[in-house]
Amino acid sequence: MRRALIFLMLCCCSLPLSAAETPTNIVFILADDLGWRDLHCYGGQLADTPHLDQLAKQGMKFTNAYSPAPICSASRASILTGKTPARLHFEFVTKPAGVEPPTRLMQPPAYTQDLPLKEVTLGEMLQQADYETGFFGKWHVNEHYQRYLGWSPTHGPRQQGFQKAVETFGSHPYAKKFAWKPGDFKKDEFPPDAVTENAIRFLQQKRSQPFFLYLSYFHVHTPVKAPTDWLIEKYRGRAAVGPGDQKLRTHYGAFIETLDTYVGQVLDALDQQGLRESTLVVFTSDNGGHPEYAANGPLRGSKWNLYEAGIRVPLLVRWPGHVKADSVCEVPVSGTDLFPTFCEVAGGNCDSLTLDGQSLVPLLEGKAAAWQTRPLTWHFPYYHPEKGYETAKETIGVNDFAVSKTRPVSAIRSGDWKLLQFYETGKRELYDLSSDPGEQHDLSASQPEKAAQLGTQLQQMLQNMQARYPTAAASQK
Repeated sequence: MRRALIFLMLCCCSLPLSAAETPTNIVFILADDLGWRDLHCYGGQLADTPHLDQLAKQGMKFTNAYSPAPICSASRASILTGKTPARLHFEFVTKPAGVEPPTRLMQPPAYTQDLPLKEVTLGEMLQQADYETGFFGKWHVNEHYQRYLGWSPTHGPRQQGFQKAVETFGSHPYAKKFAWKPGDFKKDEFPPDAVTENAIRFLQQKRSQPFFLYLSYFHVHTPVKAPTDWLIEKYRGRAAVGPGDQKLRTHYGAFIETLDTYVGQVLDALDQQGLRESTLVVFTSDNGGHPEYAANGPLRGSKWNLYEAGIRVPLLVRWPGHVKADSVCEVPVSGTDLFPTFCEVAGGNCDSLTLDGQSLVPLLEGKAAAWQTRPLTWHFPYYHPEKGYETAKETIGVNDFAVSKTRPVSAIRSGDWKLLQFYETGKRELYDLSSDPGEQHDLSASQPEKAAQLGTQLQQMLQNMQARYPTAAASQK
C-alpha cells in the first residue's frame, strides 16, 4: 500500500502543469511611429499586413487604445514604468546635457536625459516575479551614447532589469553599414533583420522559468527607405492614389509590410517552439503616425500633437484561453496600462508602486463589468518642431501630410468627451468623440460647464502627478 502511494505521488509530481498552473510567457512588441490606421485590420488601404491581421483575428483588437505621449522617449518611459510622462517628468525625447528647449511665447521645462534608475521598470518587476527578461531593439530612454540612439552603459536595458539584451539597428536604415543594391532581394524576400533574429534566438533558448520578451522595432520610423525593389514596385501604384508625397508613401507601404513580416517571423518562432498556448502577445505603437506619410484620417493630427491621430494607436492582444478570438474592445485604454497588466499576468506584486495604469486583464477576459472607468490624461508642455517651427504649417488638420506647429498643451479624455488645454493663450477646445472623432467641432463655447468641469479635473490630475508646466518667456513677463 505504501509503495503504491509513493508511486502515485511520484507520478503526480512528474505530470506537466495544467494550463491554469503553467506560468504565462509574455511577448511585447512595440512598433515605432506606426499610425492607428496603418494596419489593414484597422482600415489601412496602403499596405498589406497579413500577419498582424491574423494576430487580430486570433485575439482582441482595441479601437480606442492610446499611447502615453505623442512622442517617442516619453511614451517608452511611461510604458516601461506604468507612470505618465507628467509624473515621470519625462515628456519629450531624451536630450544631451546642456541642451535647452527653444523658448517662444513660453519657456518649456528642461529636457530629461535618462530614465532614472530609481524607477522600477517592466524588466525589473518581471525579473522579481522569476521571469527571464530580454530586450532587443530601440531603447531611447537614455541620453545618446557615442552615437544616435546608443545605449548608455549606466542607464541602458541591462541596468534597467533586462538580463539578455543585444544592441543593433537590424535592417533599419539607421544601420548605415548596410549597402544593399538594386535587385538584392527577389520577390517575397526581405532583408535579414538582426533585431528579429536576436528575439527569435531568445525564444529558442531552453529554460525552466517563464520569459518576458520586449521586442522594440525601429520600423516604421524615418528615414523611410526600403531596399526591397519588388515591394517598391508593389506600392508605387497604391501610393499614387490620394494626397501625400508618392515616393515617401511608396517606401512607407514597403516599410509597413516589412515590419509585418518580421512580426510574423517571431510569431512563427513561438509556434515552432510550442509556446503559443502559454504566451501572451501584445502589439502596439509608441505614438501616432508621422504627418508626412501616414494616412491618419479621419482622425485629426499626427505624431507630436495631442489630437487623436497623435496618440491613438493600434493595440492587438492574443492570449489563448483568456482572450476570445476575433474580439473587439472599444474601451479607452493606455500604454500605461501594460505595466499593471503584465504584473497581474505574472503574479507579481506591484502594491508598493505608484502606477497610473490599470490592469487590462478584466477587459481581456471579457469581464468589462469589473473594469473601473477612469479618465486618461496627456501632457506635452513643449513646442514642436524644434527646428523649422516658423515655417511649419500653422494649423493641424486631417491628412494634410505636413508638419504643423504644436504648442504647449495638455489633454484629458473622460468617456467620449475630450478637452485640450493650451498654455500660451489659456484656450480650451472641447470635443465629443462619439459624434466627432475627427475633432472638427469645438464645443467649448456651447458647452462651457462641461469644458470647465474637464479643465478642473485635468488640472487636479496633473497637480497630483506633480506635473511640470511651461512658464511665460522672459520677454513676455
